[in-house]
Amino acid sequence: MNTQDSIAAIVYRGEAVENTHMAHIAVVDAQGQLLCGFGNPLRMTLTRSAVKPAQALAILETGALEAFGLDESDLALMCASHSSEERHIRLTRDLLAKSGATEADMRCGGHPPIGDAVYLDWIRRDFQPTPACSNCSGKHAGMLAAAKALGQPLEGYHLAQHPLQRRVMDTVAAACEVRAGSIQWAIDGCNLPTPAFALDRLALLFAKLAAASDTTTPREAALARIYQAMTRHPELVAGEGRFCTALMKAYAGQLVGKVGADASYAIGVRGSDGQPARGIAVKVEDGHQGVLYAVVCEVLEQLNIGSAEQRQQLSAWHHPPMMNTMKVPTGRMALTFALAPRQASDPGSITPVA
Repeated sequence: MNTQDSIAAIVYRGEAVENTHMAHIAVVDAQGQLLCGFGNPLRMTLTRSAVKPAQALAILETGALEAFGLDESDLALMCASHSSEERHIRLTRDLLAKSGATEADMRCGGHPPIGDAVYLDWIRRDFQPTPACSNCSGKHAGMLAAAKALGQPLEGYHLAQHPLQRRVMDTVAAACEVRAGSIQWAIDGCNLPTPAFALDRLALLFAKLAAASDTTTPREAALARIYQAMTRHPELVAGEGRFCTALMKAYAGQLVGKVGADASYAIGVRGSDGQPARGIAVKVEDGHQGVLYAVVCEVLEQLNIGSAEQRQQLSAWHHPPMMNTMKVPTGRMALTFALAPRQASDPGSITPVA
């Protein structure tokens, strides 16, 4: 592929080109059919935290929520890359207490928070983050509950060879309809296994989330619970001033969205007005998060998802102002891609065998 064919954004300083950014986009229906895309929709992609709903599915299917009285807020937190606000830390500790696990059992480390306001507060208080302060603390607390529900040891719950992680890996493969042996597994920033597979498979996961109903199969009912948890509690999935929270609030249940580190993103859009449920997945090659959000907003614009008023609520991410320290405008970002339909004869429209 010619790299010029994948340039999705150009950043100008004055009229000089400062940076170009390549991206790949896949838009699929709930059967995995590629509807349209840009760049390489089949790019092998480390999904990072964008795949958390599939990991939460594995937790949900152990019966841990029923076993320990966990609720919809707990499930939303399991899907989160949160800002370590007080509510996120408190809910994590409450989740641990419900299952009888402790913060000492967690195998994620504390780190500076994603949110600037929280970071300033920590600096003022000389606060030292603990594992419950990790942006992935909900996922870890959920996995500890799942291990207990399965009667498995908590020790090593984060390791690829642990029975819980083997179960998670199988669930991810099935939910994304990828052959288990074709997934490349690495270690995420929070110390859990993270998968890499074709970008359109991430889009398929989110299309399934958006299409799921609680009146069909047990798995689809579980996916529907995850969709509802995330869209009803967007402030738990990210936090104040964060894109995921703003996106889901703007669309009020019409779609679910989740970011992954190093610029991956996925959205599930509910069917409406004759359109089927769709999944969208985006990967920006150089890992630039600001470019990622602008590209995601432009995809929503090109697909005419939601109302103009809803998309306008995301304008600060769609067209981010570029100013120097004196608030003088210095440049602009031009989004240069156009989504193109894929034909049935295209390799990109072939659904991999599960």
